[in-house]
Amino acid sequence: MIQRIQTLYLLAVAILAGVTNFLTLSAFQAGETMYGLESFGLSLIGEQKEIVYSTFALFAILSGISILSAVSVFLYKKRILQIRMCLFNMILAVGFYAAFAFYVYVIGEKFGASFSLKLPVVLPLIGVILDWLAIRSIGADEALVRSYDRLR
Repeated sequence: MIQRIQTLYLLAVAILAGVTNFLTLSAFQAGETMYGLESFGLSLIGEQKEIVYSTFALFAILSGISILSAVSVFLYKKRILQIRMCLFNMILAVGFYAAFAFYVYVIGEKFGASFSLKLPVVLPLIGVILDWLAIRSIGADEALVRSYDRLR
């Protein structure tokens, strides 16, 4: 299980999604007020963290990506199911970016704030690339196993 490269790819996707859950994704500025957008909400940047606007969908999507990646590591005997779970992970990552764009638009309209992106926004995209590499490696394993099943 751990000696397969796709296991390392999937673990990296789970770690990246888990880390992204706790980092600031973007910053908003409305006049003198600064806000930070994290996966669980928009909060004031300052001495006390007060959530102003809830973005729970981002948290749920990132948690789903992390959990699915961790679960798919243990499905190494069911390679086709593992490939499907990786594809679903990729779809969830695209959904994360769609939800992120929606929240940026809504927050910009509601608070009249300008925003700047932070580096953790790129981590789910790196996860998509790692999922694609895992799918290729799982497919290669499946082809190898099927070649052994043929009669010679």
